Amino acid sequence: MFHLQPFDPYGVLLVALLNPVVIAVAFLMGRDADQWQKVIVAAFAATCAGFLFLYALAYVRFVIVTGFGAPTGVFVAQFFLGLLWAFIGYRFWPKPRPRSVGNKEHKKGQSAQ
Repeated sequence: MFHLQPFDPYGVLLVALLNPVVIAVAFLMGRDADQWQKVIVAAFAATCAGFLFLYALAYVRFVIVTGFGAPTGVFVAQFFLGLLWAFIGYRFWPKPRPRSVGNKEHKKGQSAQ
């Protein structure tokens, strides 16, 4: 038999909110996104990085995780918060894009020389 750990929704939300790796990765990848679909990818990448960060902290016993259940809940909460941070980076602080200098369209009647 296995023992089910108690579910603490406040703890799940708090861990997801205070994970600096999720915030940084989602925001920076959201800034680099040039299409809205990449915001979803940025949120998923930030979630994976944040979850690995939490696992590493628990492995070195910097964070005590006994009695804390619902790692799937943490993953899902981090995804939605990462989606929010990636959208903020994408929408409000986009990275400047270099302007293209070649292949300008010619007006009618002009020949390419």
